[in-house]
Amino acid sequence: MSNRTLSPPQTDASKQVTINLGERSYDIWIAEYCDAHWGSLLTLPTGSAALIVTNEVVGPLYADQLGRQLSQIYPAVHTLFLPDGEEFKDWRTLELIYNTLLSHGCDRKTVLYALGGGVVGDMTGFAAATYMRGVRFVQVPTTLLAQVDSSVGGKTAINHPLGKNMIGSFHQPQLVVCDLSTLATLPLRELRSGLAEVLKYGPIASMEFMEWLEVSVEKVLAYDLVALSHCVRRSCEIKAWVVSQDEREGGVRAILNFGHTFGHAIEAGVGYGVWLHGEGIAAGMVMAAELSQRLGMVDDAFVDRLTRLIKRAGLPTKGPILDATDNAGRYLELMRVDKKSDAGEIRFVLIDGPGTAVLRTAPDKLVREVIDACCA
Repeated sequence: MSNRTLSPPQTDASKQVTINLGERSYDIWIAEYCDAHWGSLLTLPTGSAALIVTNEVVGPLYADQLGRQLSQIYPAVHTLFLPDGEEFKDWRTLELIYNTLLSHGCDRKTVLYALGGGVVGDMTGFAAATYMRGVRFVQVPTTLLAQVDSSVGGKTAINHPLGKNMIGSFHQPQLVVCDLSTLATLPLRELRSGLAEVLKYGPIASMEFMEWLEVSVEKVLAYDLVALSHCVRRSCEIKAWVVSQDEREGGVRAILNFGHTFGHAIEAGVGYGVWLHGEGIAAGMVMAAELSQRLGMVDDAFVDRLTRLIKRAGLPTKGPILDATDNAGRYLELMRVDKKSDAGEIRFVLIDGPGTAVLRTAPDKLVREVIDACCA
C-alpha cells in the first residue's frame, strides 16, 4: 500500500452532512486528520466497551490511533483483524466478530467501530444488527467507495455464492466519520473503484455534479484533497437526500443501484474479488445506459458522454464474458436473484433523461442485445 501526502485544502475541509431519519438520524463528518481532534469534533456514543473491527491491511495503519482515542471513552477497547477481500464477506468471517464479542463478554452496551472499506463496514453493521438483537455501531470508512456510498444509509449484509448482499439487515449507524487523510494510503485501483460509486450520482440525480466530475476527475485521481473533499461531501449529500425519503428501499432509494444489477452479476459471475465492486458497477452503468437508450429514454450522445467519463476514470466500460456458450443467458440467470427482482422479473435502474432515474423492467430479448453489445 503506497503512502502519499495530500495537498492541503485552500479552505476548511471539515463538512457535516445529516441523515434525517427521525430518532435514527445521524451525522456524517467529513474532515482531514479526524484522529487529532475527535474529542472536539465528534459526539461519540458511550458504552461499556468498544470493539474495533478492521482488516489486516487497514488495521496496522489506523487501529492503534483509533484505539487510543476510544480508550478515553470506554472502559475496555478490543480490536479484531479480519482477512481482507470481498471473498471473505461471508458467514465464516462474520462468525469471527460474534466469537470476539462473546469471548470478551460484550453486552448490549458495547459499541462496534467499523474501520475499513465496504466489506468491513457491511459485516460490522450486520453483526451489530444481530448481536444480542442489536447493538450500536459507528462507521469509520477508509476507502472512497465506503465514504461515498456503503457506510451511509444503514444497509448491512454478507454475500451468498448465488448472489451479492443477499443476507443482511437495515441497521443505521450512530455516526459516520470520513477521514480524508486515510485516502492517502489507498491504492489507485481502489480509488478508481470508489470513483465508480461517485460517478453514478450525476446521471441519477445531479447533472451539475456530473459536469463537475467531467472537469475534475483527474484531480480526484491525483489525490487532490480539495477535489476529494467536494467529491465525498456532494456524494453524501445526494445519498442523504435519497435515504431520508426512503430508508428501506421501498421506492426512490432503488435509484442508488444504477449499474448494480449488471454489476453484481459480473462480481458473482467471475468470482467475488476478481473484479472490484466499482469495476463491476462501472461496466454495469454502461449497460444500464445502453438499455435506457434502446428503450428511448436517453439518446446516444448521453450514453457516449457517460462512457467517456467512466473511461477517463480508468474503469472498465465492457463487461466480461461469463459463459462462452450463452453469455447473456448467464447474466440473466444471475440477475434474476438480484434483490430488486420481482416474481422473477428483473428490474433495472434506468436513466429517464439526464439527471433522473427510474426503476423498470425490460424485455429479455432487449437485455440480451445490450449484454451482447457491451461485453468484451
